[in-house]
Amino acid sequence: MTKEKPNNPVPLDDQLCYAIYSAGMAIQRVYKPLLDGLGLTYPQYLVLNVLWRDNEQTVGGIAEKLALESSTLTPLLKRLEASGLVRRTRNPENERQVVVALTDQGRALRSRAGCLGEALLTASGQSAQHLSDLNRDVRELRDAIYTQMIGWTSPT
Repeated sequence: MTKEKPNNPVPLDDQLCYAIYSAGMAIQRVYKPLLDGLGLTYPQYLVLNVLWRDNEQTVGGIAEKLALESSTLTPLLKRLEASGLVRRTRNPENERQVVVALTDQGRALRSRAGCLGEALLTASGQSAQHLSDLNRDVRELRDAIYTQMIGWTSPT
């Protein structure tokens, strides 16, 4: 008779997923006072960041880039629109699609949001190169995981 080895979970400090999750929480805490000053939540900042890179995108396109469901994104977009940062319009070529575009006020906010990267550098005490390398490594891990998941594509 063989004894079965218990299948105990790995302690939190030894779990990569927890290290990435808690690092993300720490980063959001560094960003929060700056985002509050901009009148944004972190998810709103992410949406604006996507639009700052490539304006006028469908709700589905933004959701894909952020690995979110469109239904999660819609209330967030409504709040951004109420704040005057984006406008939503139906795509005249496909009425089922909603296109999101920055307003002048949304575009102007971009120059004020650069302080987040500086705050992370200061708070982490790391070099820009080290954080860039870490970012690359985490993206590679994310992409490798997504390629193994049927029906999922990596946000880009």
